[in-house]
Amino acid sequence: MRITPRIMKFGINLWPPFIGAGIRVRRIAPDWGEIDVALRLGLTNRNYVGVHFGGSLYAMTDPFFMLMLMHRLGRPYFVWDSAGRIDYLKPARGTVVARFSLDDAFVARLIDDAAAGDKVLPELAVDIVDDAGDVVARVHKTLYVRLKPEHRPR
Repeated sequence: MRITPRIMKFGINLWPPFIGAGIRVRRIAPDWGEIDVALRLGLTNRNYVGVHFGGSLYAMTDPFFMLMLMHRLGRPYFVWDSAGRIDYLKPARGTVVARFSLDDAFVARLIDDAAAGDKVLPELAVDIVDDAGDVVARVHKTLYVRLKPEHRPR
């Protein structure tokens, strides 16, 4: 059974780590091409100086590029997170939002790059933006993508 975007949104919004951190998935596009995630500032995710805890900012971005690619590429591919880092650009207050986007051209290039059966390590980035539209952090993710053995050319 394939998980629909609606079921994924419902389930992930009930996931205890996200509930505790105040993370909410607002939208998953029907084609898995975009996901919008919000994080509101609260008692469970503020740091000592009263702004968003950096770990919560990273957590709000952690699984989404991987989930999107898993659904866009389908079962013939392994898709894993390989590396990640976050650049904090300014203190984050209030509600912040991250919009993940994978366009069709990127997915097509990835399919072409992986067609020979070798691993591909795409690097993606997402901005975390505050209510004023300012970028408060930028998260860089490296994924591992490879055709599963039974789908590789012989």
